[in-house]
Amino acid sequence: MGYQLDEEKGAVQLQPQPSSIKDYQDRFAINTSGKTPRNIIELLTILIAYLLTIILFPITCFSSFKTVRQYERAVVFRLGKINGAPKGPGTFFTISWIDDFIVVDMRTINYDIPKQQVLTKDSVTIGVDAVVYYRIVNPILAIANVKTCDASTRLLAATILRTGLGTKTLAEILTEKDSLARQMREELDEATDPWGVKVERIEIKNINLPNSLERSMAAEAEAEREATAKVVAAKGELLTAYALKEAAETLAQSAGALQLRSYQVLANIAVEGPSFMILPTTSTDVFK
Repeated sequence: MGYQLDEEKGAVQLQPQPSSIKDYQDRFAINTSGKTPRNIIELLTILIAYLLTIILFPITCFSSFKTVRQYERAVVFRLGKINGAPKGPGTFFTISWIDDFIVVDMRTINYDIPKQQVLTKDSVTIGVDAVVYYRIVNPILAIANVKTCDASTRLLAATILRTGLGTKTLAEILTEKDSLARQMREELDEATDPWGVKVERIEIKNINLPNSLERSMAAEAEAEREATAKVVAAKGELLTAYALKEAAETLAQSAGALQLRSYQVLANIAVEGPSFMILPTTSTDVFK
């Protein structure tokens, strides 16, 4: 807390002063309930405006009735103060002499966050762009608590995107996009709640890596694939060797089986076309 000099009692005295945002908000709070007290001058002005509206009714009826669409709400200011709950949809009555109103769109708004340059936790510069969907749920807060609701929400979304991704490594950003988007949505929704804005979702669209890093990652992935292929091929050779060993042991137990296997191999060779073969054996070996 800060302090100031107080000389009302003839002596210097330190008085605490608000030094945080919450202290200032508590001291200069804006009444957004629509039920504001009015002084005698305002009451007399409102009474005179009603009398003039009644006296000049055939003329004032054209300017006293306003219409808003189904997806809009009108926040009415009477003598500069919020007058009741938001009006609409449809037709509502105003006193043109003393009333003014602002129309607020209640539909969901989508905003493409421009590409942001983000320095990750492991010192890698990447380009990230995203899209945010939000809508106004409280028109009074959107008008009274922030000057430009849309622009403020968009700037805050870009800031939260850079800050949130800056605390993560590149591997975490690439593998945890959904959880990061959900975390940023919750943070943005909490920050825009005093403005009457509801953030529905945030989606991270593209993550652009530096060209040198893309080449390094591609080379690393190719090396991993080659290593995996070699391991698979080696396992296949090992299984083949075990199978050949068992077959050789089985054939070695019977000379006739070995001879028949040799003939089968020769028959398979002969299928491919005419061939001349010399067999280093005698026909009597078959009967041994």
